[in-house]
Amino acid sequence: MEPKYPKPNKVSNTSPLVSGGAGPSVDPSEFLLKEISPQLGGESSKKDKTGSTYDLVEHIHYLYVRVVKARDIVLFGGVELFVEVKLGDYKVTTKRSNAEWDQVFAIPKDSIYSSTMEIFVKERNKNNYIGRVMFELREVPRRVPPNSELEPQWYRMEDKKGHKAKTGDLLLSMWFGIQSDEAFAEAFCSETPNVNPDVLSCIKPKVYLSPKLWYLRVSIIEAQDIMPAHKGSQVVRFPQFLVDVQLGEQCLRTKNAAPSATRSFSNPCWDEELVFVVAEPFENELLVSVDDQVEPGRDVVVARMLLPVATIEKRAGDKPVTSRWFNLDRHFENVGDNNTKLMTRFNSRIHLRVSFDGEYNVVDDVTMYVRPRDPPIGVLEIGIVGATGLLPMKTDNNRGSTDAYCVAMYGEKWFRTRTVVDSLSPKWNEQYVWEVYDPCTVVTIGVFHNHRIDKNNKAGARDVRIGKIRIRLSTLETDRVYNYSYPLLKLSPSGLKKMGELQLAMRFSCTNMAKMLHKYTIPMLPRMHYVHPLSAEEISRLRYKGVGIVASRLSSVEPSLGSEVVEYMLDHNDSPMWSFRRSKVVFFRIMATLSWLIAMVKWLEAIRNWEKPLYSTLFLIISLTLVMLPEFILPTIFFYLVLVGLWNYTHRPQHPLYLDIRMSFADTVLSDELDEEFDTFPTTRSSDIVRWRYDRLRSVAGRLLGISGDFATLLERLEALLSWRDPRATFSCLLFCLLVAVVFYVVTIRVVVALFGLYLLRPPRFRSKLASPVLNFYCRLPSKDDTLISETMHHGCLDLEGLLIIRILEDFQQTISLFV
Repeated sequence: MEPKYPKPNKVSNTSPLVSGGAGPSVDPSEFLLKEISPQLGGESSKKDKTGSTYDLVEHIHYLYVRVVKARDIVLFGGVELFVEVKLGDYKVTTKRSNAEWDQVFAIPKDSIYSSTMEIFVKERNKNNYIGRVMFELREVPRRVPPNSELEPQWYRMEDKKGHKAKTGDLLLSMWFGIQSDEAFAEAFCSETPNVNPDVLSCIKPKVYLSPKLWYLRVSIIEAQDIMPAHKGSQVVRFPQFLVDVQLGEQCLRTKNAAPSATRSFSNPCWDEELVFVVAEPFENELLVSVDDQVEPGRDVVVARMLLPVATIEKRAGDKPVTSRWFNLDRHFENVGDNNTKLMTRFNSRIHLRVSFDGEYNVVDDVTMYVRPRDPPIGVLEIGIVGATGLLPMKTDNNRGSTDAYCVAMYGEKWFRTRTVVDSLSPKWNEQYVWEVYDPCTVVTIGVFHNHRIDKNNKAGARDVRIGKIRIRLSTLETDRVYNYSYPLLKLSPSGLKKMGELQLAMRFSCTNMAKMLHKYTIPMLPRMHYVHPLSAEEISRLRYKGVGIVASRLSSVEPSLGSEVVEYMLDHNDSPMWSFRRSKVVFFRIMATLSWLIAMVKWLEAIRNWEKPLYSTLFLIISLTLVMLPEFILPTIFFYLVLVGLWNYTHRPQHPLYLDIRMSFADTVLSDELDEEFDTFPTTRSSDIVRWRYDRLRSVAGRLLGISGDFATLLERLEALLSWRDPRATFSCLLFCLLVAVVFYVVTIRVVVALFGLYLLRPPRFRSKLASPVLNFYCRLPSKDDTLISETMHHGCLDLEGLLIIRILEDFQQTISLFV
């Protein structure tokens, strides 16, 4: 009976859940990949096969102004000065300092509507200026990389009256260039000048390098002369020793030492291994403490030691390092309170094997990046052109806007574009290059809203994620330029939202095709992953710690890359929590992969039933020919695969992979399924909703359990053939096997296979509608259904169709389809 709890209604394609808000329905084509035609840097870049810098994006011309410092300015007291660069109505100012600024401004040429440039030196909170320098823009030189950068020069400033006697000098340089200029990375290049100078560093482009991570392996072997902590003078007990190892915020412990008849209680043995994640440079200390578990939930430190991490040996291969004995400092707990006091050095020792393992991929998985060990096999170039249709993330003067920037991550190198202020269609036109060491890796590009430059920004504000895409390099054709606009999608409790589109230009060039093909034959992970593998739970824990370390390091640089950005970029959406939507996605992915098998079985069944006599006759002739000439079987199969591959080449996809809303069931997902997917653990929903979801899960799991029972019954009957559980059936099976052995000895295998094929492909008029004796015999074999303790009986033995895998897959499909 269906439970009487509130059941959600299904969301249609025209629901606001799909469009992300109220209003008209969204055209499904809005979620598709779109090809764009950006204006490349120049004609020479189109002819250059090897690629040149910034040939995938449009050249944006800037006026660069570098303001270094001033001299010979007469001031009284600690007056703060700043420099103002003015071109008509366009103004930008430096930070306030004591006559030293060293700042670079990149002013877009399209926003310059003046023929002259004025540079003022002013005092804080004063409108009047101390000195001024004027330049004609037509006299400003042009620079094209790789030409060297212009050196700053001293310019004499003039006062309000035009005198140049006592105003001082200003050290600066200026030139016209493009975004490939080296100064672009440190320049303030926002198209909107109304930005607080104190946050200029937060909008600059930046290159980051992930810290090199190591696994710190600590093997706790044994200890000697450990004195237990006594709770009182009258209490006699066996001590429960365990070892706590702490490294920064990571803390692991061993199990209690098991008692042994050959060892005294003061010489405990553990023989356990603990693994930590450490980043270079090594600064922390390893704290190893021996605890005595006096009672459940209360441990007393009886000895400890500090080991500097920088002194630990690094292991390059799989050969273990030499173990060492370390002296311990003894502790005890006062009877009157819980304070722990450090005693003098005692002769207690602990036996450890400590080493750094650098032959592991700590944070990165097999789809991410393998550390370079060989020369690069290619180059990946990505041009971040811009974005369109971004949703507003802030409100300024009753107008929605977004301060967007991009982060591109591949391997150890991270790139961050500049922040385009107050724009829903930002244009970055920045290009980045990575060396590729393995083609079967993934590059990740994310778009974020810079919340740190908001006027109403509160302390500790986090940048808002807009969306991200992942592109697998092996799916890209070599030396082909991809110009596409990727949809940025976000699945939230309110439904699917399109956050905008990200316009990218990509090219993957190969330097050595032979080495690239050779990469497909070697392991993706380093050797230690196979020689000394870690458990899945340990890998998950270490990866979580590694992501935290990378986020902490990248958030400590200037400009910082927030921990929320790093965690989002390294998130693989592999949540272990149950989701009804994801379960449907996984099942239908399997069904789509096995669709060729299902189609082949149906085609063979049609041939066997002689639905098309011509095809059945041809198939019978070809089958008998291959049986009589078995040396042509394998060549025919592989030649057929070659023909299929050549046929599929003409229908190959012309665009890279992108987020598919149909495969993810994001466009037809139920509101209750979204609420269940984004629910916390433990749940915070009402008891009625939770009971309805539980009954729904029981219904689906019950049907899947019945199909799994069919699998178990099928295998148990196969085992019962020779188990003598049914003596008559086993005796009949042995006689049949003896008869078959004699037949195969007398008759050649070709004749047997030919006769068996003719028997299977006989026309339907020569068949019986009942099951064959062999299948009847198999269905009568005993299984363990009768020995199960259950209130409901099994639904019976499997028939002819139930023995086919295709029928079981169809049952799975029907089970899931009931809830789609």
